Amino acid sequence: MNNPLLQEFKTPYQTAPFLSIRNEHFKPAIVEAIQMAKAEIDLITAQTAEPTFENTLEALEFAGVKLDIISSIFFNLNSAETNDEIQKIAQEISPLLSDFTNDIRMNKVLFERIRQVWEQRESLTLTVEQKTLLEKKFKSFSRNGALLNEVDQNKLRAIDKSLASLKLKFGENVLAETHHFELHLTQAEDLAGLPDDSIEEALQTAKAKGKDGWTFTLDFPSYQAIMKYSEHRAIREQMAKAYGKRGFQDNAQNNENTVKEIVALRHERAQLLGYPTHAHFVLEERMAEHPEKVIDFLQDLLVKSKPFAQREFETLEKFAQTQGLDQLEAWDASFYSEKLRKQRFNLDDERLKPYFKLEQVLNGIFQISQKLFGLHFEKTETIEVYHPEVETFIVKDADGKLVAILYTDFFPRKGKRNGAWMTSFKNQWIEKGINSRPHISIVCNFTKPTSTKPSLLTFQEVTTLFHEFGHALHGMLANTTYPSLSGTNVYWDFVELPSQLMENWAYEKEALELFATHYETGVLIPMELVEKIKESSNFMEGMATVRQLSFGLMDMAFHAQVPEWNLSLKEFEKQAIASTRMYPDVPENITCTAFSHIFQGGYSSGYYSYKWAEVLDADAFAYFQETGIFNKETADKLQHFILSQGGTDKPMELYKRFRGKEPDTAALLRRAGLI
Repeated sequence: MNNPLLQEFKTPYQTAPFLSIRNEHFKPAIVEAIQMAKAEIDLITAQTAEPTFENTLEALEFAGVKLDIISSIFFNLNSAETNDEIQKIAQEISPLLSDFTNDIRMNKVLFERIRQVWEQRESLTLTVEQKTLLEKKFKSFSRNGALLNEVDQNKLRAIDKSLASLKLKFGENVLAETHHFELHLTQAEDLAGLPDDSIEEALQTAKAKGKDGWTFTLDFPSYQAIMKYSEHRAIREQMAKAYGKRGFQDNAQNNENTVKEIVALRHERAQLLGYPTHAHFVLEERMAEHPEKVIDFLQDLLVKSKPFAQREFETLEKFAQTQGLDQLEAWDASFYSEKLRKQRFNLDDERLKPYFKLEQVLNGIFQISQKLFGLHFEKTETIEVYHPEVETFIVKDADGKLVAILYTDFFPRKGKRNGAWMTSFKNQWIEKGINSRPHISIVCNFTKPTSTKPSLLTFQEVTTLFHEFGHALHGMLANTTYPSLSGTNVYWDFVELPSQLMENWAYEKEALELFATHYETGVLIPMELVEKIKESSNFMEGMATVRQLSFGLMDMAFHAQVPEWNLSLKEFEKQAIASTRMYPDVPENITCTAFSHIFQGGYSSGYYSYKWAEVLDADAFAYFQETGIFNKETADKLQHFILSQGGTDKPMELYKRFRGKEPDTAALLRRAGLI
């Protein structure tokens, strides 16, 4: 078979040849690329020369590059454009990749060569990046089975294969549950309160399904419209319960046992490697270092934020009572919060959305990036894409040199998981003097355009786009030698700094003036609205903080102790987040069975990272506020010391070089209005 994945990509900038790739190409390509990578490893271990950094560590770093690229293409499609066939292939190739990874980590000859270089490290003349790579490689072996006996290594292999399969199964179940539910309305009075564009989108969705009336789904823009605006409480309740019971129903997509198995296997794996819990294993390679520090951090923020949250909840409850509601439930939260926000600030998303046409917001972000980092974005039709909705941009610096290729994929569809994320099809690296530039992608689920209106974003969607673009900048501006240290390959509790920092510009007058114009009239957003956006930025911040802390505490409850399932999963979760609960419990709902961040993605024992990074981003943006939000010298420091450096040094060292000091936690509390 002529397999395009195994050939040199003769496409512009060697981008993925999506138009030539078929599903049947993936498994043979993965199998062949694994063999190619093994051959490259064999060349390293067969050497008779004494181990050196160059002939062992550097050679290992660039072994398997083809496999990495093919795997990235496949798993990115499995997230953004999947189908039954791709999901079946994922289940088949994940164990192969798990075996290959373990073959490397448990290769005694290879590890011995690495160990010899490691023991000589003090006498070697290495750059900071080379020292980091050596430490990272040595630990990746010693922390993942290289020091185990053969019996325990085989146990570890079995655990890793099971985990790879279970994580895929978890994600497939969540996706199936999300797309299975439909709220089909046939009476116009059932649409009371909903915005016109949401109604029009639901009309188009129903037509596409061959139905009369209006169809709403659990895709976030559709779901959010119901929760925030529907005047019918019973409809909000139906939608909320459907969203909250994904993976928690008596059907083939139930994730309860999958969660328990993942948690149990993670703990078994950690203890096999000599760690008390999975969290101890994970956090050894994080800024936080150990579970106790994370739990103390979360509890400290909870103590400081909960009084504010309780006052906000009482205010919301009293407001709802004035509207005729006796008991505030979870499905009332967004609806009455939006009403109260509108009353307090004379501001709501429907008033703002005309100023946030998607294309204008994206162009505004491009302009902000140009002002800060000298970047230029040129839309192109020459790069192949995996779906007609995907757009591509050639990114160049002020001198016209290639920086990156950027893919954007903005709208929900069948086969695309919920949420928003940044990913890469190819990392950046430097080999033989050639700086190979990255291929970066932003994937979101924003409000779709309709037959009469373009995609008009809620302000939450605006900040989401800024957030993901911050991640993209981290990937695009990467300038390191080694791919495993490039871009977002940093500690998980540091990776959210660029993304959360970027969100701050969405609230600034100087930035909004670049793009926030009415999509019909071209009139600039009134400054009174800009002020209201800033004033309302802390609205219900106490409750939002407590909600975020609940996810971090739940994550640690699963992973920082040995699980004993004498409780149901529902009861376990209730107890884990009892200190953060504001609304009455909903018996048929649960969070963990659809908590993809920690059970499918890379955030297990790391969900606290969002709040941790908020401390960093608040302190970092305070620096921009002191010097000017478009101050070139400050932006140059950010690019030089953080965005371009990836994981080449310890995160706190990188941060201190940028800021000149360690972050001040008070900056976060001040910004959030919690002190």
